[in-house]
Amino acid sequence: MGETRQGDGEKGLDRRTSLRGRVSSSGPPRGRAVWVAELRRAAAQELPPCFPARGQPSVLTLDSMFLKVPLFLGLIVLGTHVWTIQKEFVNIYKKHDYFVASVEFAVARFNDDNMEMNAYRLLEVRRAQQKRWTMIYLMDLEMGRTTCEKHVEDIDNCPLQEGPGEKKVGCTFIVDARPWFSQFTLLNSTCV
Repeated sequence: MGETRQGDGEKGLDRRTSLRGRVSSSGPPRGRAVWVAELRRAAAQELPPCFPARGQPSVLTLDSMFLKVPLFLGLIVLGTHVWTIQKEFVNIYKKHDYFVASVEFAVARFNDDNMEMNAYRLLEVRRAQQKRWTMIYLMDLEMGRTTCEKHVEDIDNCPLQEGPGEKKVGCTFIVDARPWFSQFTLLNSTCV
C-alpha cells in the first residue's frame, strides 16, 4: 500500500505513508521537522483520479465513492420530483359537478378582479384536471367579453361583443373546492 521508512537512527520505528497522503505511526513520535518533511512528501504524491482513464480497470475507493454517492442521490431526488409533478394532476370529465362549480367560481372571480366594465363569459374549457386525492382543480378556460356589465344576473345569455370591442382571453386557474361548505379558493390564475 505504501512504503516503509526507517527513522533517523531509531530502530523499530515503522512509518507507513498511504497513497492518499495520510501518515500513520506505530512507534514513538519523531521531531516536528521530520513529520513536516514526511507530510510534504506524502502530499506531493499524485492521487489516483476518481474516474479511471479509458482502458484502465475501475477501482472503487472511498474517495471516488463519496463523490459519486451525492450525484446518485441528487439524480434520484430530481427524478422523483419530476415524476410526481407529472402525476400530480389527472384528467377528469369536464361536466363533473364539483369541477363545473369551480369553473363558475373562477369566471366570477375573474370578472370581479377585472378592471373592465363589461363581463366575460365562458366560451370553452380546454383542460380539466384534478389533483390526486384532493378537490383541487386545474382548468384552462377561454372566455370572451360580452356586451353586458359585470354584475348582470345571467351572463351566460349575454351576447359577445363583435367588431373593435371583441376580445377573447385564455386563462389557467387552480381552484381549491370545498363544496360541502360552499367554499372555493382561487390558488393561482394566469391570463393571456
